[in-house]
Amino acid sequence: MTLALAALQAPLAWAGPTQGSSPATSSSARARVTYNAYILGPGDSLQIELLDIPELSGVFTIGPDGTLYLPRLRSLYVEGLSVPELSWFLAEQFRSFVREPQVFVNPVVYRPIRVYVGGEVARPGYYTLTGEQVLPESASGYTQRQKPTEVVEINPLVAPQLSSRPLQLPTVFDALRAAGGVTPYSNLVEVTVTRRQPLSSGGSKVRANLDFLSLITQGDESQNIRLLDGDTVVVPKSTVVLRDQFLRAAETNLSPYQFEVFVSGRVKSPGPLVMPQGSSLNQALVAAGGVQLLRGKVEFVRFARNGDMDRRQFAYNPNAPSDAPSNPILMTGDIIRVQDSALSASIGVFNELTGPFVGIYSVYGLFR
Repeated sequence: MTLALAALQAPLAWAGPTQGSSPATSSSARARVTYNAYILGPGDSLQIELLDIPELSGVFTIGPDGTLYLPRLRSLYVEGLSVPELSWFLAEQFRSFVREPQVFVNPVVYRPIRVYVGGEVARPGYYTLTGEQVLPESASGYTQRQKPTEVVEINPLVAPQLSSRPLQLPTVFDALRAAGGVTPYSNLVEVTVTRRQPLSSGGSKVRANLDFLSLITQGDESQNIRLLDGDTVVVPKSTVVLRDQFLRAAETNLSPYQFEVFVSGRVKSPGPLVMPQGSSLNQALVAAGGVQLLRGKVEFVRFARNGDMDRRQFAYNPNAPSDAPSNPILMTGDIIRVQDSALSASIGVFNELTGPFVGIYSVYGLFR
């Protein structure tokens, strides 16, 4: 595991308003500091307990402007703080009303996670990843003063009593799947995740390098880290087709099971075709009913997102191995056209030239 990955999975333990100098390594410490590293924002619901003062305790939701409205304290801007930072901050604020206040903060409902997925994926862009659970009415012994309007997640580390069902937290796998999956050029060995740190760290960013392919091939869950709001996931592009990797990914539910290509020309059933992931050009021609006897070269066209076009012609070779130059692995939107041969083109031209005369002769014969 790389140091950057360890920094995302187990941020430095927090002590007061600043962070410590040594990372947590044990599983229990890693679980604790992962929860501590969560950065609060609009939509998060928090269970705030002021020890022995229930009238100032309850479940509160951070508003759209990043403020938290609490009894006595009124509106406080808390966006960008971690949970321990908020506990320390609220304890300082309550000192005006309570002697030696002890404040405990637990997130009970997470806001939807919005991440950016870029690089070599099917559809790069911003995606909102949400859970399927909400805070129950009687989740705690305190009055719920505000209820979130979104269906969001519950943190199982701090509120395991809120649900008996296992929670599905968004991970890198979920983000890549939301972006339509990978392509034959996706380099899954060098996936990067960029995350901003809490204010106690200056709001800087940390980057992790993930060998995501090991998750698909070996089930290495350590490379499938949980995502937080504002994370950026980037899949680099390989200069060559990574055939074996793409086929392994196609065996999972990471990418859609099927995609669409268009086949035309000298085939028996031209038109759009829906093919399973990992299909090659020859498989598409077979799915189109096969090529006709009189045929020419095969024309292959692929449009890239940057405006470039991959256009090539080659002789049809039914025995070409998958991902050979004359039998490429297909992607969504690819166009395959089997051209006419010299003889079929001549016949077509002859029919076009003689067609009008045959029609005129037929009409003349009809009148006669």
